[in-house]
Amino acid sequence: MSGFNLYSRGDKVFGVVNATLLTLFVLSTLYPFIYIAASSISSGLAVTSGDVLLLPKDITFAAYDRVLSDPVFWTSYANTLFYTIFGTLVSLAIIIPGAYALSRKRLIGRRYLNFFVAFTMWFHAGMIPFFLNIRDLGLLDSRIGILIAFACTAFNIILLRNFFESIPESFEEAAKMDGANEFTLLWKVYIPLSKPALVTIALFCIVARWNGYFWAMVLLRDEDKIPLQVYLKKIIIELNMDDQFASSLINSDYSFETIVAAIIVASIIPVLAVYPYLQKHFNKGIMMGGVKE
Repeated sequence: MSGFNLYSRGDKVFGVVNATLLTLFVLSTLYPFIYIAASSISSGLAVTSGDVLLLPKDITFAAYDRVLSDPVFWTSYANTLFYTIFGTLVSLAIIIPGAYALSRKRLIGRRYLNFFVAFTMWFHAGMIPFFLNIRDLGLLDSRIGILIAFACTAFNIILLRNFFESIPESFEEAAKMDGANEFTLLWKVYIPLSKPALVTIALFCIVARWNGYFWAMVLLRDEDKIPLQVYLKKIIIELNMDDQFASSLINSDYSFETIVAAIIVASIIPVLAVYPYLQKHFNKGIMMGGVKE
């Protein structure tokens, strides 16, 4: 057995090809981020002329000075933080009890309720009925409307429900012997045991809220309420049509492209800062959510 080769020639070739493809995939994924970051600190002339491909040219922070001096940028940044933080809390306040209830075998009509929740993942009324519903509820141009209208998704409920179902029933039986009711079971037993899954759900909510663009653009009219992504779109349109801005580029170190790049970098920094701390829980939450006892 000492001379037995555990890996055949085909396995080695597969490993090399797999590693090569994964490396190319990672590089293709990272390059847009590297390019945007390099463009944001390069001179406007270097970016416009196409000299920036990987590394920055003629390093300058003029674009960041231009962006950070705009008060609307900070207002939209604060709005995005508000929608992300409080929106995630509202989502968790709805998803956790909903998933717990659907995971209980003693729930009357459990099979039908689970079916109706899953049904909404593939079939829904559509954008126009949704907009009309928001309008009729008086939630147009409202921060509360943004928080409530997108507070819950069927996928997150199902994921957390599966995690709750994977927790051994012996924990519940022991808690009931000590006189625990449903609220105590959820708060004292299931939530502490479900931290990886809760972090995973929270991460999904954070990313969705932070990147929220389309419905925020449709539902919000007041400039003081728009999030960062809508501000970025607004800047792209307005600067292209602003003759005064175009004339200011002649004697400046920034350009339209570098300003857009600077806003993009500023908009992704918080997610990049938070994600590594949540990553260790993310994989565990995904895997355990799909394992049944």
